[in-house]
Amino acid sequence: MAATKFMEVMDGKTVFPPPIWMMRQAGRYLPEYRELRAKAGSFLDLCYNPDFAVEVTLQPIRRFHFDAAILFSDILVVPHALGRDLRFEEGRGPVLTPIKADEVDALGRVDTFHERLAPVYETVRRLKDELPDDVSLIGFCGAPWTVATYMIAGHGTPDQAPGRLFGYSDPHLMDALLDVLAVRSADYLIRQIEAGADAVQIFDSWSGVLDEACFERWCVAPVAKMVKIVRERCGNIPIIGFPKGAGCFADSYRAKTGITAQGLDWTVPMTKARTLQEAGPVQGNLDPMRLRAGGKALEEGVDRILEELGRGPLVFNLGHGITPQVPVSHVEALVKRVRQAEG
Repeated sequence: MAATKFMEVMDGKTVFPPPIWMMRQAGRYLPEYRELRAKAGSFLDLCYNPDFAVEVTLQPIRRFHFDAAILFSDILVVPHALGRDLRFEEGRGPVLTPIKADEVDALGRVDTFHERLAPVYETVRRLKDELPDDVSLIGFCGAPWTVATYMIAGHGTPDQAPGRLFGYSDPHLMDALLDVLAVRSADYLIRQIEAGADAVQIFDSWSGVLDEACFERWCVAPVAKMVKIVRERCGNIPIIGFPKGAGCFADSYRAKTGITAQGLDWTVPMTKARTLQEAGPVQGNLDPMRLRAGGKALEEGVDRILEELGRGPLVFNLGHGITPQVPVSHVEALVKRVRQAEG
């Protein structure tokens, strides 16, 4: 099978118009998703039922023929598979019982991890068979720091202060928690790759709340460990790192972690984005609110990214996930503008 546009960019090639997919492209903005979500009963049932998860993953591919599909799941299935309780509450999001200091060590001894995640691997296998040949399949997980913040606080918070306080109060305990998550998350990615994923993405959604020293210790070091483990088992599989909000810390993120491609949030200036692109593929970075607004705001945002980054290896994406309120017509307009762009 010939390389897809997405995989060509992962290989460092320039493709214009660039391949396109969107974070959270399978989700609540699609009426067919809302219908299936209601049928599934709960969000976790949607994630763990391969019939549902495959269908949800394929929905945006059928509508927009994106160049890549991303596995439908959630970053918190990793702590769930490690025995932590997890539920999703309407209007609040994920809720877990906050982990206690004396519970961290036991995480490394859980022997049912892959058994609990078996439905996810089955979903990947089925997707590999069902996706069109020109559509790549992306597996993913959360970065250890981001996952840890939810495990510590028990829910999302505006600045993840509980996670930061946990780390400052007992940095060695935080190191131990992140180490377990790094090893288990790497194993999780390896199983997805073995099941058929063409590339994987590591989401560090909360990297932007840390100071420089903690960013190095709690964001960079665990991801670097993950990349090393995955590379040892899976060779040069493309790995996308997305350190949202990293600011100037993003400059050395690729070199220090070993990722293939760097995801950019919408706050990254184009001058910095071009510099990061000199080191390899970049992905991003349209503000999701431009997509929600549509019209001129959307057109100007798309055109600027293509003008500034289109002459290098680029995967066109949002700078974070698509929001539930986005009209389907705006997504159609975005895809059309990217694909009809002239080099």
